[in-house]
Amino acid sequence: MINILVADDDALVRLALVDLLSTDPELTVVAEAADGLAAVEQASRHRVDIALVDVRMPRMDGIAATRRLRALPNPPRVITLTTFDLDEYVYDALAAGADGFLLKDTEPREIIRAVHVVADGQGMLHPAAARRLIDRFHRAARPEVLEARTRVEGLTPREKDVLALLALGDSNAEIAAALGMRESTVKAHVSRILGALGADNRVQAALLAHDAALGGRD
Repeated sequence: MINILVADDDALVRLALVDLLSTDPELTVVAEAADGLAAVEQASRHRVDIALVDVRMPRMDGIAATRRLRALPNPPRVITLTTFDLDEYVYDALAAGADGFLLKDTEPREIIRAVHVVADGQGMLHPAAARRLIDRFHRAARPEVLEARTRVEGLTPREKDVLALLALGDSNAEIAAALGMRESTVKAHVSRILGALGADNRVQAALLAHDAALGGRD
């Protein structure tokens, strides 16, 4: 069973998400919150596997809440919820440790799939949205870009191949199929990549890959 926290200041959005998640027998909503501070408090009281966190909320926004949630002794994985005109805030949330983001108009079945994917330790980084977000707010001439390139250059050629596809949002199974590898081997590569890059999760590794201008599929 995957335990979920839903944090959104819009009561109707919270209700819709709870109703949607309840249609999957493997998911259970154990807590709700109307702001970021309450989300952190609820996550401290309950065992939460996945937190769906709105970016804009009162008292504590989703970015600060994500940072606090990820610092808990038993941190939940975090998926941020946003409208796509909040690109900069979404990048900040991902940098704070979120494992992915969803647009609020995402198809219901995709929201459920995202929860399962992130619960399985993978990230949800929509390729087209990720490119727009990172190109606009992160691939400027910042010190992080040079650092990212240095870290990526330390990877083996095979690890770079895996990272390039990971940065496009591919799952372990998709990477394995594209590179002719076993999925277990891909998982091992991803684990080594995260350690080498100093990334907390796949999404942060993808950000570093984009910073380093690592190519993916043609």
